[in-house]
Amino acid sequence: MTTVIAVNGKGGTGKTTVAALFVDYISSKKLGSLLAVDADPNATLANMLGVKVEETMVGVVDEVSAKRDALPAGMSKDRFIEMKVQESIGEAENFDLLVMGRPEGPGCYCYVNTVLRGVLNDVTKSYRYIVIDNAAGMEHISRRTERNIDKFVLVSDYSIMGIRSSAQIFKLAKEMGIKFGKAYLVINKASGSIDALKKEIDFSSLSLAGTIGYDEEFVCLSLNNSPISFLSSAKAKVEVTEIMEKILEN
Repeated sequence: MTTVIAVNGKGGTGKTTVAALFVDYISSKKLGSLLAVDADPNATLANMLGVKVEETMVGVVDEVSAKRDALPAGMSKDRFIEMKVQESIGEAENFDLLVMGRPEGPGCYCYVNTVLRGVLNDVTKSYRYIVIDNAAGMEHISRRTERNIDKFVLVSDYSIMGIRSSAQIFKLAKEMGIKFGKAYLVINKASGSIDALKKEIDFSSLSLAGTIGYDEEFVCLSLNNSPISFLSSAKAKVEVTEIMEKILEN
């Protein structure tokens, strides 16, 4: 059985950091086979995980589109692209990584998202866990990048507006008919008590998975281009462990 964890949040909340922390937790605990998916055109998940990307989905699409005459006999372009994308999945020590990349021209995302959806449908049975770092905001949801999500994690910063933005993303996902088992809220970069935000959290209808406190070490890791696995903060590790245990137990 595969558990799909999709991470989303508005820009600046640190959603990619949270996604990387989730990947690091699952891989370091060796909970099972894991595929990390960077579905954000502004791809930074690979850097945070310390993985060098050899090929992206966009690169595969562009390459195949430029060589239409080289398609195998009896195979459609779409199916060939999906096959090549699966072959482009990179391997790290305890997880695999698939990176979408950034299309160059306008209006290109819809097709790439369709390819991503097809690939995810195909590889689902090959992994125990799939963690998806989505594009910031709500646009990708309107294009239905995912259809079935087991754990929908909305990342907010320590603010009322951040929580309201997460609630809006959650509402749109439901309106679009996306199926998910449970939705969670993670407050990132918390600089104070959660009590000040409790009323807004309750109003959001999201289940609070936990908080990750503001920590200068995250800034230092970014400045030094160091992977999230280098994190030494005991407090942050405890917070992530508590969040993941809550998300994975239900």
